[in-house]
Amino acid sequence: MTEGSGAVPDDPYSLQQRLVDFVTALRAKKIMVGTGETVDAADAITRLGLDDRSILREGLAGTLTRKHSQRETFDEVFDIYFPPRVGRPRSAERVSADLDVGGLRDMLVEALAAADLGELGELAEIAVDRFGQIDGDRPGWSAKQTLDQVQPQNLLARTMGLRGDDDTVVELGGVSSRDQVRDLIGGFRQRVDAEARRRTTETRGRERMVLTAVQAQTEHVDFLSANAEQFDEMRRGVRSLARRLATRLAAKRRRSYRNTIDIRRTMRRSMATGGTPIDLVFAKPHPSRPDLILLCDVSSSVAGFSGFTMLLVQAMKNQFKKVKIYAFINAMADVTDLISVDRDEDGEGLQARIVENARVQNGTSSSDYGAAFAEFVARDLEAVGPRSSVLILGDARTNYRDRGLDHLREIEARSNRTFWLNPEQESTWGTGDSAAFDYADVVEMRECRSIEQLGEFVSRLLPA
Repeated sequence: MTEGSGAVPDDPYSLQQRLVDFVTALRAKKIMVGTGETVDAADAITRLGLDDRSILREGLAGTLTRKHSQRETFDEVFDIYFPPRVGRPRSAERVSADLDVGGLRDMLVEALAAADLGELGELAEIAVDRFGQIDGDRPGWSAKQTLDQVQPQNLLARTMGLRGDDDTVVELGGVSSRDQVRDLIGGFRQRVDAEARRRTTETRGRERMVLTAVQAQTEHVDFLSANAEQFDEMRRGVRSLARRLATRLAAKRRRSYRNTIDIRRTMRRSMATGGTPIDLVFAKPHPSRPDLILLCDVSSSVAGFSGFTMLLVQAMKNQFKKVKIYAFINAMADVTDLISVDRDEDGEGLQARIVENARVQNGTSSSDYGAAFAEFVARDLEAVGPRSSVLILGDARTNYRDRGLDHLREIEARSNRTFWLNPEQESTWGTGDSAAFDYADVVEMRECRSIEQLGEFVSRLLPA
């Protein structure tokens, strides 16, 4: 069944309850949908009908999402609550019962050579049905298990041979035949993933699938639980986030100077009215730019969070008069020149380059805040001045070493403002070796677990 087929399969699940549960699931994934949007979505269903699933998808997306970044999450939840079919697909019932992996691969090569999208969709259903079932305590269907057996990525050469052409470029599209086949294989993999998710949803339930199988939006992903793919997506979006935050910062600084009266010019103008200042003259805004100093824990437990924040600040450096970035594990080093948003590297790569090129650790690879703060005070405290905002990034877990509270007080006393951004959930502060509450008595500590929280902090708290 194609995307354009009927939107709601024939099952006892009422349409009204389906929409209510769908909206609830979107809210659970931080897509804020209000009562008005829900009413609009119901009206869209009434007007668009249920004959074409693709049209219904776009109609509901238009009423229930506000940002482009929400669309991927919306689509995943939509597929769970508005699946293209229910139960075992007819394509799986039509094929021979003794079809093995080799036979399926032969059929897949023919479909790839012919670029038959309908056939590729049916083969994805057959592949999941035959090779993706998981038994045991948590029954379901696995896309990974299916793809590990079928291995579509190894069919490129066979498909090109069956096509009988080389790597020539198509005149209109400018895409080689080999790239076309790669795209088709990628599409097949996506169909396998969608079919495995659909079948598993029927076994485990919609609510559970939304909770476990739908990824959070990038801006809501927890820094400490993000995987490599999610960090790559964060890094790719750092320039866009920096531009948005820079616009907010500039506007806020301009507003802070609005309505400031120029006393000298106002008194001079009042001479024409007998010394009575009837016409007020306002000062022209000359927004100041604060200095920004980062002290970043780059130990493995928080390297991703610190690395992303360092890249973000470096991308926004024009919004500050001066930016200095220091990194530490148990020794402090100036790494300002090592941070570049133009480098194509993930968080682990950035951490490895910092460790290789800067003296951020002495022997052990675990955090020692006391030693790092002491070294900063002894060598670099002059970098902090009355115009400086200092941000400390770290989970405040001291590994039961000296906390360095006295040195932190020296940094705080010398700066204009000092904040500590902690990527751990506040409910875990003070547990185990966490000295978060001790540090919070010296400087203001904020929970900063996601891009959303980081962006809010930068845009609201940094401008003086």
